[in-house]
Amino acid sequence: MFKNVKAFSTFAADDIQKAKEFYGQTLGLEISEAEEGLALKIAGGSEVFIYPKPNHQPATFTILNFPVDNVEAAVDQLTGLGVRFEHYDEPMKTDAKGIHRGTPGPNIAWFKDPAGNILSVLERK
Repeated sequence: MFKNVKAFSTFAADDIQKAKEFYGQTLGLEISEAEEGLALKIAGGSEVFIYPKPNHQPATFTILNFPVDNVEAAVDQLTGLGVRFEHYDEPMKTDAKGIHRGTPGPNIAWFKDPAGNILSVLERK
């Protein structure tokens, strides 16, 4: 039934204008606006749709991962753009930059968008 369907993900934000600035200007993604929200165009043809929700409650898990060749370089670049990285002790400890350096899992660093949604940069292996 869905074998040839191009699926897409959606998530909410409480302030679409802030989301547009963050995803478009800070992260540099191509955005198209619709009456219902924002469509993010991700490399490789993927799309993600952000819709407004005034009483939005961010998820407590990662909703969007950005694969990168070098997580440390990505963290440095995003930090320079004002992005603040999360720091965790459990279940995956992060270092002073907010990077979890494998074992278990890949090198990864988490950050939040203006609505509090958790995103990550994840090093390709």
